[in-house]
Amino acid sequence: MKYYHALYLSDELALRKTEILHKIERGEWQLNKYLIVLTKNERNHLEFFDSVLLIQKTFSKDDLFVVGIADGRSGALDLVRQITEEVYAETKGTDIRNYLLKKQQEYEESNV
Repeated sequence: MKYYHALYLSDELALRKTEILHKIERGEWQLNKYLIVLTKNERNHLEFFDSVLLIQKTFSKDDLFVVGIADGRSGALDLVRQITEEVYAETKGTDIRNYLLKKQQEYEESNV
């Protein structure tokens, strides 16, 4: 699992970011925390799901690129809206996937 360098978080979760990330990495149960990830299908952009899916042995988290974590389903919808609005304001387009991947690549290259 990989995380976006400027991880989007619901306001309620911002102060608990480190704690939440540690729990996700350890596979601990977290009630009502939704992960917003880039889809595996490159024709789409984002999807979100309850983090409880990560504790299932059949769920592959190896290739997930997490761009946001939200408190609840409505929080996830709000965060997706926020991401979409930010991308549109920056690019006047809606290619969320490529925008986020480009920003991540720029960040990684600047920290080499």
